Amino acid sequence: MSDIIRRDPRAEWIARNRLHPLHAAMQPVQHSWMGPNGVIRKNVHGMGFIGPNGIKRIDRSGAQQGGAAKRTAAVEVQLPLHQVPTPAFYINVVPDMVGGRLSSHDRDLLGLARQLAGNDGAVLAVVFGDHKETAFATAGVDRLLVLEGREFDGYSPEQRVQGLRAVDNQFNPRHWLLPDSRSGGGELGRRFAASLKERPATRVWQIKGNECIGRAGAGQEDLARPLARLILAGVECAEPVSESRHEALPVELPTALARSLPRIEDLGAVAVDPAAIPMAEAEFIFSGGNGVKDWALFHQAAAALGATEGASRVAVDDGFMARDRQVGASGTWVTARVYVAVGISGAIQHLQGIGACDKVVAINLDPGCDMIKRADLSVIGESAAILQALIDAVEVYRNGAKRDAA
Repeated sequence: MSDIIRRDPRAEWIARNRLHPLHAAMQPVQHSWMGPNGVIRKNVHGMGFIGPNGIKRIDRSGAQQGGAAKRTAAVEVQLPLHQVPTPAFYINVVPDMVGGRLSSHDRDLLGLARQLAGNDGAVLAVVFGDHKETAFATAGVDRLLVLEGREFDGYSPEQRVQGLRAVDNQFNPRHWLLPDSRSGGGELGRRFAASLKERPATRVWQIKGNECIGRAGAGQEDLARPLARLILAGVECAEPVSESRHEALPVELPTALARSLPRIEDLGAVAVDPAAIPMAEAEFIFSGGNGVKDWALFHQAAAALGATEGASRVAVDDGFMARDRQVGASGTWVTARVYVAVGISGAIQHLQGIGACDKVVAINLDPGCDMIKRADLSVIGESAAILQALIDAVEVYRNGAKRDAA
């Protein structure tokens, strides 16, 4: 037998193709090596590497998402617990809680509150009504105050301002932080500031020392002003909390809130055609790609869910969707709370366009595609069968709701 080492072209091709199911198995495993100066280097990008703060690095090889032949069990790392037994002061945050959960804007706001609180202060989150959030502790909340009652349901700015006034009298926070958003935080913050007769700092995107910097001049200029007690912050105002765990202890107001008759009556939400919503403002996007074979069924599923339709570049180029429905770096950057990708493999331009989406659901036949790795929930199977099952489930749910109402 010859001693000449033969090349394996197929193995080399698999090692280069990161979409192949055996790609991770063909990569050389090297956890440490000797550097040129004699210092031992560690592979910080290696699967399972634990960083200096005890955070396990993300596995981007696909081995834990089903892309490799051999799966590696994820190591659960317990984040360090940050406790404030006796807070010297409070930083109060009023998140939007759209859909009953913390949005990316809310998490940025909590990150800014943690900067202002430091080690001696406590971040107090004020939430109205019922919520579905279970991750207040990892978002940076030290104390949680839930103001319950039917008067806080729907559009109730007067009652909410009254509740915030009671919280302000009880805790006397050093700062109030609200999101300067169209989801309610911008209006509520300005109403609350008028009630307190204070001038708020609006559209704040950075805080330096005793100054806060906000956008002005149609977003083209920065305006620096002294740090205000009431701050309305924009998106990406700070890095969200990711390396610590907090107590999120529940607190209550010692006295019941005073009730008053509101001057504003909430008549409910106005029905809007999902197709008329601009892609950049849509909260729920149902997007199709090259894997969709029955586009009539796709449109039917989007209509049943009440979602705004989107598409990948391939689907647009093939003429199945209009150009203004294209999602991605070469189309529209979207910030939906829920993004469903049907038959989309996940090109880098498309993944860039959905980078700000909160939850991504992928329906695909290929368990090793990049969209499956990006998704928070994946469904592997034929798109037509899954869409039909989804439509049937929605009809059963709505028929059951109608029977209960009757």
